[in-house]
Amino acid sequence: MEAPVFELGGITVWRGDRKVFDDFSLQVESRERVAILGPNGAGKSTLLSLISGDIHPVADEGHCRIFGEDQWSLYDLRERIGLVTAEQQGLFDDDELASDIVLTGLHGVHGMTHSQTYTDAERRKAWKAMKQAGVESLVWRDYGELSSGERRRFLLARALVHEPEMLILDEPTTSLDLPGAWAFMSVVGQLMQKGTGVLLVTHDVREIPPEIDRVVLMQEGRVLADGKKREVLTPDSLSLCYGVKLRVNWRDGLCEVRPAVES
Repeated sequence: MEAPVFELGGITVWRGDRKVFDDFSLQVESRERVAILGPNGAGKSTLLSLISGDIHPVADEGHCRIFGEDQWSLYDLRERIGLVTAEQQGLFDDDELASDIVLTGLHGVHGMTHSQTYTDAERRKAWKAMKQAGVESLVWRDYGELSSGERRRFLLARALVHEPEMLILDEPTTSLDLPGAWAFMSVVGQLMQKGTGVLLVTHDVREIPPEIDRVVLMQEGRVLADGKKREVLTPDSLSLCYGVKLRVNWRDGLCEVRPAVES
């Protein structure tokens, strides 16, 4: 039986003098398709910082495990977890070859150096990842020549280069225009259909693609609801979470929300 991607049981987390999590528990299985949804300040970034090992829970209070291990580094997990964030987009130089950015994912580094060499097998891995991300026609372009949406899909290819069990996407369409966001999420949907696990962290319910099965709704460091997408994304639960009366409509597997009209 596979160990969960992460398992948090009864943990407490402080950030400065503020208690973010108190007796907090959450578990995500390998190859699950999950969205963590909530407004700013819900605790989503703290959750990702726990996974990356940037912060740690209070010792001797609960447990925090990644793939069944109590101790880990994200560098060691790079073959099992692929990470895409909007912030990664600024870590590469405009004159870098876009395809080289994908290759850097093999060694978990940012930027190429003259001492780095790659085998034919590694280059084939990178080519496969670029095809999966739909950017194979752009491989000879410089990073600075690409649109924001194209850059984000190269970052997705970089995350895919090890064929990870789980993709973690942190607000992945932030700053993208509509065509760029649609193209990115279309690729993510195709990956999920083929069995790739996805943990999508977002504040925007409209970003959740049809292929997501489970939604964890968070507010102020606690889980308000956790379950099947249509059972969690209800007018009552979303209105409570965001503090405004909302209406919900479903179309083609997407959840559309709008302010409720008071009668």
